[in-house]
Formats: sequence, C-alpha cells, structure tokens
Amino acid sequence: MRVASRAEGSAGEARRASGLSAHILPTSATMIGVCLTALYISLLSPFSAGRVVVDKLLAVDALVFLVSAVLSFASMRVHDGGSRFEAWGENVFIGALGLLALGALVLAFAVN
Repeated sequence: MRVASRAEGSAGEARRASGLSAHILPTSATMIGVCLTALYISLLSPFSAGRVVVDKLLAVDALVFLVSAVLSFASMRVHDGGSRFEAWGENVFIGALGLLALGALVLAFAVN
C-alpha cells in the first residue's frame, strides 16, 4: 500500500514536470501580446467594417488566451484535479489558436 502511494505521488510530480501547462502558460502570455500588437497595428489602418471585425476578433482572442493561461496556472497549483484544468487549458488554447487564424484570415481580406 505504501509503495503504491509513492508511485502515485511520483506520477503526479512527473505529470506536473512534463505536463503541457508549463508550456501553455508562457505561450498563452506571448500570444496575448501578439493579439494586442496586431490590434494596435490594425488601428493604424483607415476605419472600415473589416477593421472593426478584426479588432473585435483580436480582443476576444486575447481574452481566450488569458483564460487558457489561467487554467494552465491553476493546473500547476491545484493538487487534486490539476489534470482536468490542464486538459481544459489545452482545449481553450487550441480554440484560441483557431480564433487567431480566423482573425488573420479576416485581416488578410480586410486589407485593401
């Protein structure tokens, strides 16, 4: 019984050491900066309906990356259920990347 609990503890520590949360957190923070930079660059272009859509997409995407960062941080801090937060953070991160790709696509067609 005692050996099993040590093995489970070691597995939990190994999961935290090699988990995706350690990668998702700094990458999400970087992607928030990317979204804000692109948002401010788009403000240099003339006002148009396409620019408004891009601005809103990038602002929402920055918030989605923030949620991903918070979930990955929570997964590293919480002892029980950390893997659940990590899975949610990973899924939100993938969704945010898709939203960023959509924003890039709209930006590409909005530029005259």
